[in-house]
Amino acid sequence: MKWKLSVKDIFNASPVVPVMVIKQIEDAEPMTQALLEGGIRVFEITLRTDVALEAIKRISKAFPEAIVGAGTVINIEQYDAIVEAGAKFAISPGATEELLMHAAKGKIALVPGTATPSDMMKALELGYDHLKFFPAEVNGGAAALKAISAALPQLRFCPTGGISEKNLAHYLVLDCVATVGGSWMLPNDAIAAKDWAKVTALTKQAVDLVAIKAK
Repeated sequence: MKWKLSVKDIFNASPVVPVMVIKQIEDAEPMTQALLEGGIRVFEITLRTDVALEAIKRISKAFPEAIVGAGTVINIEQYDAIVEAGAKFAISPGATEELLMHAAKGKIALVPGTATPSDMMKALELGYDHLKFFPAEVNGGAAALKAISAALPQLRFCPTGGISEKNLAHYLVLDCVATVGGSWMLPNDAIAAKDWAKVTALTKQAVDLVAIKAK
C-alpha cells in the first residue's frame, strides 16, 4: 500500500474522530471550525447526504491543516469519487474484498469496518491492520473488543457506533483502541440552531476526557 497518509498516522492525529452528517452545505465550514477550535483535526464526513462530496471539497480547501476523510464508503465508485473530491482517507461500514483490494492500490487509506473476528482476519489477510469496529456497542462494546484483541493483538481499532461520553472510558483503557469515532459532540439541536459554540464546548470536553484517561 502506497498511501500518502497511513491509517496509523490518521488514528494518532486525533483522540476522537467526529462523524459528521452534513445536511446543509452552509454548515460545512462553521461545523468544521467549531470542531477545530475544540481540539479535533480529523474529520469523517459521511456520504449519507446529497451535499457530502461538496462538503469534502469545501472543507479540504478551507482547512488545509485538517485531515478530511469520508465515511460510509461502500463501493469502489464512491472511493474514487472521494479521492477526486480531496478526501485524505476513507472509512467503510463493512468491507467487501473488491473494495479492500481496490483501496490497497489506491491513493488514500481505507479504514475497513469490521464486526467479527472473521471480518478482521479477512482484512488482515489483505494487509489491513488498522480497522473500524462497527457498530461497537451492539456488537458487545468494549468487553467484546477486549476479548477479540486478545486473539488478534496485531490489530488496532477505531470503535464507532453508540459511543458517547458515558462509555468512552471503557474503550480508552484498551491497548487495541487507537482512537474512537462518534457524533455526540454534534447534537442535532445544536446543528439546527447553528450553535457552534456548543459544538466547540462539547468537543473540548471530549478531548479533555481522552487526555485524562490517557494519563
